[in-house]
Amino acid sequence: MEETAGPHLIEFRHIIDPRGALTPIEAERDVPFPIRRVYFIYDVCHGAVRAGHSHKALQQILIAVSGSFTVHLDDGRTRQSFLLSRPNIGLYVPRMFWRDIDNFSGGAVCLALASDHYEESDYYRDYEAFLRAKGLR
Repeated sequence: MEETAGPHLIEFRHIIDPRGALTPIEAERDVPFPIRRVYFIYDVCHGAVRAGHSHKALQQILIAVSGSFTVHLDDGRTRQSFLLSRPNIGLYVPRMFWRDIDNFSGGAVCLALASDHYEESDYYRDYEAFLRAKGLR
């Protein structure tokens, strides 16, 4: 699967029976890229903002596996906000979208599925540099 055009929510299968709920997620079936890295954001202090960067090439799916938080995405022209609060709903974040994550509820856990291994050179950590790279400055 190739990169999908813009940010959007993905509803994963949600299997419920008397024993509980299960949400399977399969790379290149449910996620539009091979998963090369998985990480969690948790124990976020009240009022803290996470992320504050963009990726040159990396794509991600963000999922609230517990609690809730808000993801703000910015392409340099338009800003969109997504409240994530269900473990079977993921937010696809394409490359070259600035992201900030805030409003973490108590006990919130953000699961990130990433298309590549960590590489510091893939990051824009300065918003003005991000805008210049997009040809907007």
